[in-house]
Amino acid sequence: MLSYDLDKMLYVIPADKHDPQEIKELLEAHPEVKFVSLMGIDIGGHDTDEKIPVEEFIADMDKFLTSGVQTDGSSVVLPKIAKLNNAKVDIIPDLTVNWFIDHNFNYPDYETGLPVGTLRIPSSLVHNDSARVGSRVILRDAIQNFNEDLMELMRANPYVFKYLDIDGVDDIDRIEVTAATELEFWVKTPDDDADREQLSTAQMLKEQYWKRTTGPVRTALEEVMMVLQKYGFEMEMGHKEVGGVKAKLGNSGNYDHVMEQLEIDWKFSSAVQAADNENQIKYVVRDIFRTYGLEVTFMAKPVEGVAGNGEHTHMGVAARLKDGRRVNLFSPVDMKKEFLSPIGFGALMGLLKNYDVINPFVSSTNDSLNRLKPGYEAPVCTVTSLGHSAEMPSRNRTVLVGLVRDLGNTLATRFELRSPNPKSNTYLVLAASYMAMLDGIKEALEHGKTPEELERSISKEYGQEDFYLDKDRIYRSEKDVFDEYTAEERDKLFGRAPRTVWENIKAFDRYADKLEIFKRDDVMDDVTLGSYREAIRAQWATELHDRIIPDTMDFVRACCKAHDDMDCVDYDRHYWEKIQRLRNYLGRDTLDRYCLLTRIKQALDSGDYDGASDMQIEMQQKVEELTNLYIIYKKNLF
Repeated sequence: MLSYDLDKMLYVIPADKHDPQEIKELLEAHPEVKFVSLMGIDIGGHDTDEKIPVEEFIADMDKFLTSGVQTDGSSVVLPKIAKLNNAKVDIIPDLTVNWFIDHNFNYPDYETGLPVGTLRIPSSLVHNDSARVGSRVILRDAIQNFNEDLMELMRANPYVFKYLDIDGVDDIDRIEVTAATELEFWVKTPDDDADREQLSTAQMLKEQYWKRTTGPVRTALEEVMMVLQKYGFEMEMGHKEVGGVKAKLGNSGNYDHVMEQLEIDWKFSSAVQAADNENQIKYVVRDIFRTYGLEVTFMAKPVEGVAGNGEHTHMGVAARLKDGRRVNLFSPVDMKKEFLSPIGFGALMGLLKNYDVINPFVSSTNDSLNRLKPGYEAPVCTVTSLGHSAEMPSRNRTVLVGLVRDLGNTLATRFELRSPNPKSNTYLVLAASYMAMLDGIKEALEHGKTPEELERSISKEYGQEDFYLDKDRIYRSEKDVFDEYTAEERDKLFGRAPRTVWENIKAFDRYADKLEIFKRDDVMDDVTLGSYREAIRAQWATELHDRIIPDTMDFVRACCKAHDDMDCVDYDRHYWEKIQRLRNYLGRDTLDRYCLLTRIKQALDSGDYDGASDMQIEMQQKVEELTNLYIIYKKNLF
């Protein structure tokens, strides 16, 4: 249990307290804050961290706030931008967002008795003194572009105010984009591997979902919630998720064999602030659970065959009026008659039509696509659900984009993108999503479409022409898309979901025309998109070559013969022969034939990424087959 006085600790320096004198006074009043770190976010979503002694920061604060600190291209992921011969990158503080204190709960300051802290300042990356680059900058520019263009679209198409609780554009003071994420994660005791079948059975029986937490998991979760409240994140709830098995109380009196999935939720913020908040929240979660001897993983699919970690991302848009009122621009005037306003329908249609090029920002890792496979609540079909009527809000959990509505609260209307995971780059997910929404809103308003007409568009049949949406797709279904459509029907109606990172990133080539939505007002240019593509390709290829293939080979070796030829039955010999054939095919080279794993590495080495991607899919299928065969084989042995 944390033994610190939480009320004496400094947690945040809010955006309106960034005057140098106020910063100096706060830091001097909290001597436990020993360091300052400028946190930039590169194109790959990695954040920078460095330790500047707080005395040095205070002594030269004006320089740090205006010029930041300098790094080089080798320390951040900015391919095609920060090159070896042009690698100067500055990290410049962002004065418009909250700054957080990162507490080291394992290291108390001997004078104050409080944990040593580091002031982490969200920052922009600046290349070569001129070009602002990286994920935070892209999101900032995307939201600015969205706000400005939406105001102009409403001004040019005033008919839209017939469907909003606003008289006209001159009543609007500003547009407010809001976002929030739901964070799921697994916790476990180190070195423990729970039985996959036990986890799968517990999941199907819903033995863990929203059940009471116990032992160190309960204590750690409660402390996380209390500490995050101190940061001002306005926590809404923490609870058990669907995955996990019951922990066991060992002979020592401590719980061991912990393997549980949890979720925490907090209130929305502006888009950039929401992404910054999520970063800090992950650090707090990981640090506090570790003080209880529990490991935390935010991986999308930490255990194959069991529920993965999602991070449903909520997105909304409101207008702040000059009279102080706040009006949701997605909500219609009559919530019982219509699902959405023209702006809301346009935004939803933009998300769905352009998801092929949004997806590379959402699912950019091997792990992310391990989670996104047809089955248990996996949002792999580019489709939405509105509800059977406007009076019956939908909660169809099999679709990609959910429409969240509350008939008694117009401000609650928003979209829930269900495909991101905790490792997704939230900055780029939000940037890409809002630029796609803007594209749909533009088309809907410039065509003068009413809510009724837009509902018919989004409900179109396969093969039906539309003013905006693709002809050979459907975009709305109120059915369970996994139970009521075959795999072939899903691929035809909703488009085939990418199976590898390479298939996903190739959407930039297949749908090059759709990339234009990101280039509006230079939010992302060709260099930025090329940099992102190269970063993701290199990450995929390196991980596949140097981590996944060696790990797979270790697994193949571990599936070793376990029966005695003198004490076995034909059943054992039959299954072992099948297992051995698979093992040889996957991992053993001969003089006249290379195994599958070797051929994947050769394809990657030669730049044959199409071949490597196809063989990665085959490898996954063969490993799944080997896993199931080995389970059957081992269970028959005495």
